[in-house]
Amino acid sequence: MKVPPFQGKGGVGAALCMLLAAMPMMVQAADFDPAESAKVRAMVDRVAAEGVDREWLDDAMSHARFQSSVLDAMSGAAEYHMTWHRYRGIFLGDERINEGAAFIEAHRDAFERAEQQYGVPPEIIAGIIGVETRYGQITGDHRVLDSLSTLAFHHPRRGDFFLGELEAFLQIAYEQEVDPAELKGSYAGAMGYPQFIPTSYQAYAVDFNGDGHRNLWTDPEDAIGSVANYFAEHRWQPGGVIYWDAEGPATPPSSIDFNRDDRPDVSVAELAAVGITPVEPLPADQQVVPLALDMGDGTTRYRMAGENFYVITRYNHSYLYAMAVTELAEAIAEVEQLGGRSWLQATETEPQT
Repeated sequence: MKVPPFQGKGGVGAALCMLLAAMPMMVQAADFDPAESAKVRAMVDRVAAEGVDREWLDDAMSHARFQSSVLDAMSGAAEYHMTWHRYRGIFLGDERINEGAAFIEAHRDAFERAEQQYGVPPEIIAGIIGVETRYGQITGDHRVLDSLSTLAFHHPRRGDFFLGELEAFLQIAYEQEVDPAELKGSYAGAMGYPQFIPTSYQAYAVDFNGDGHRNLWTDPEDAIGSVANYFAEHRWQPGGVIYWDAEGPATPPSSIDFNRDDRPDVSVAELAAVGITPVEPLPADQQVVPLALDMGDGTTRYRMAGENFYVITRYNHSYLYAMAVTELAEAIAEVEQLGGRSWLQATETEPQT
């Protein structure tokens, strides 16, 4: 757009001010239009080659809008900045725990079928959905099309990753016959009850109620089956231990790399050599992931994580996330065992054995 020349001191009139003010909005509106961007056009070519109608793609991308708030949110994710004490406080409230037990009860048949078919307990599935969206209550208010377009073409480091997610999202919307501009999710483009990113949606979503659609946006049964399938595909071990409690020194030893999202690869014997021992006896060659949890009062809680803890971190590569899911699942199971009573009330009023 050609801007009229500057008219000197006091010569910029109201019309020019309005024009300059409108420029960012006009640039933004055309940012992802294939007719205006060679990179977007190349992306459309690839997706069209996969069988998606080109006219549909052109129209979809012409409605995508750049969102600077998405880039800001990516740099401030809670998993990168919080201690365990603070992170735990977000997800282990009494209300969320009781809602989890109620969610299982409301969809008992789907949870039981999921456990039978995939080997994943109801409380673990509920723990994931509870942490992700509070059982479908908070699924995100960002337009997925905007989020993924912004990240695909403007993220300084992970643009290629999000470009793949954008392409997958467009394929999903086309196949499901939904308007891509209407679908909302997280700032990172995660969608529905379980907050699957598009490539996970393609790979792991299942039609668990048999209605011919894989609908994670509004169908809790499909969400329950899809989370269970995700875990099974990542080699969840039915009946396997998630973690063992441990004891150790007041200050975590600097020689141990704690809180990783890798497979268990540190032996119990190695940890014992620096004063960290399991509360319950474990074989000396048992491989674990050492965890040191900041409890917020100057103390550290030690745990030794097993293979199933690693599987949970495949859903979100954060030990904080995996531990929040685990403790929420434990608390939900307590409520179920107590016949619907509050887990927090029970732990406060009843002696622990």
